[in-house]
Amino acid sequence: MKLIHAAFEPQGDGPFPAIIAFHGWGANALDLLGLAPLIAGGQFLTLCPQGPLEIPLGGGAAGYGWYPISMGGQRTDESGVEDAVAAATAFLDEAPRRYPIDPRKLVVLGFSQGGVMAYNLALRYPERFAALVGMSTWFPPELAAKAANPQALQQLPTLVQHGSADPAIEVSRARQSVETLRSLRVPLTYREYDCGHEINGQGLRDLSNFLMEKVISPILRL
Repeated sequence: MKLIHAAFEPQGDGPFPAIIAFHGWGANALDLLGLAPLIAGGQFLTLCPQGPLEIPLGGGAAGYGWYPISMGGQRTDESGVEDAVAAATAFLDEAPRRYPIDPRKLVVLGFSQGGVMAYNLALRYPERFAALVGMSTWFPPELAAKAANPQALQQLPTLVQHGSADPAIEVSRARQSVETLRSLRVPLTYREYDCGHEINGQGLRDLSNFLMEKVISPILRL
């Protein structure tokens, strides 16, 4: 697998329900891995790929991103996004060949810039996922045109979480993202929390409950 990544594997032989979790700007493959044992009691095999773009943080330290940004994240490099999506798609293809993943119960999740990556994959390949989670992120309006399979997208359970005091990505951007997703008829749950650009305890509990209901023990309607 070309992308550096961190992994959490539950005990047992599998196959397991799985989460591919994309970190935010300036973080790394370990940033979201600590959540894995806490999500749904640690039932999900969790893979955290690392963005290919190295970001100097000062003092010799480095973080990573998925694609270049400018003007506080308000503008993106479209060619950079496409390159990042291609790398993430290759990771998505390779993961089930290396890890014991149940392909019927695969979740794509992203925090901040990683949420844009999750949205990109879900819009292009909704049939490959059992659920979509966007955390402290935004949905680029132009991405709506990339919806490849509207019928599958309309059956993709989606959870969007955001802090009402987020200083990095204003909550208004999350609310607009929700409206765009709803215009695509995505079955969406939206939750706001009294916090900043972070994942708090209630958000983690809501995430666990969502995944238990929609992925671990879904109610099938015939």
